[in-house]
Amino acid sequence: MLDRDGFRPNVGIILLNQKNQVFWGKRIRTHSWQFPQGGIDRGESPEQAMFRELHEEVGLQPDHVRIVARTRDWLRYEVPDRYIRRDARGHYKGQKQIWYLLQLVKPDWHLNLRATDHPEFDAWRWNDYWVPLDVVVEFKRGVYEMALSELARFLPRQDSRNRYLRSGGVRLRDAQDMTPASPLEMELPPGASFDPDPQADLRR
Repeated sequence: MLDRDGFRPNVGIILLNQKNQVFWGKRIRTHSWQFPQGGIDRGESPEQAMFRELHEEVGLQPDHVRIVARTRDWLRYEVPDRYIRRDARGHYKGQKQIWYLLQLVKPDWHLNLRATDHPEFDAWRWNDYWVPLDVVVEFKRGVYEMALSELARFLPRQDSRNRYLRSGGVRLRDAQDMTPASPLEMELPPGASFDPDPQADLRR
């Protein structure tokens, strides 16, 4: 389903945890990282498509999240010809997207990369809100920057403990909580693998 300009309607999802970190997924069998996204089917609203893609790509249900905000208008990116099937060249130009900012309200063990038989990701991590765009496929970087910039003002306020930490004070219990877990101690959701540094392959 394309519009008159050759853009396919699509949704993008920025999923937050309670620390305002974002879900960052590694595309299956590649070194590229991205947010969940997918096309809007005929007859679907953007919100319906978002919840469908949320389940298909990361295994979450509507009651696992709350909608914080969405972009006001469509954000567009063009796909280079080398990524377009030959039979679609000439009429398919790229994607136009509505982006949703969601917050996870359930434990992250509900995340499941194998919710369908056609997974999009083979690893994931929580990342700072301003994700490293150099690991995103080049033609999507502009839209990512626009979506993150537009939605940043809607980020939920942090709780009092986080405000205390930002002010420079660290209580003993907080310091213990901040000790990073080793890979062997981490519990990963089904279908996920531990990748401590997604940019390592790019530096080799």
